Amino acid sequence: MASTPQATTHLPPLGTHLREEVGNELQGILAELVDLSLLGKQLHWSVVGPHFRPLHLMLDEFVGSWRELADVIAERAVAIGYYPDGQARAVVSSSTLQPVIQGPLPDQVVVADLTTRLEIVAEHARERMDHLAELDAASQDAVIEVVRALEEQLWMIRVQIIE
Repeated sequence: MASTPQATTHLPPLGTHLREEVGNELQGILAELVDLSLLGKQLHWSVVGPHFRPLHLMLDEFVGSWRELADVIAERAVAIGYYPDGQARAVVSSSTLQPVIQGPLPDQVVVADLTTRLEIVAEHARERMDHLAELDAASQDAVIEVVRALEEQLWMIRVQIIE
């Protein structure tokens, strides 16, 4: 994951220590976005109930967005000379998200599960965004894009909570 001597030409002038610190923040966001996209697909396949269709379609949109956001974060990491790891083992070892239950899930459960996980990822991304403000504004800008998208999605899913 660290930068290599051959890959350090034409890198932003962050310095090795700062590059690693920024890269580690980006890696954390990447892992949670990849995990969220996998969990979202699982929920997409598992949802049942009267709100199946709109949730099924919304989950597809969200998963696509999370994959695009993960790409933005990974590409920013590479741009600063940090090589991120989006492989399953890296995601499992660093994501804090709990797995979802396998099998059919009522639409209310899907909404609640998704809301909880989305809140966690948005909160962690916001914390990393604040920390990156002290380290690298360009990397913070990439994370701001993630926070905006996640908080908008969180609003969209929260309004569907069926009481």
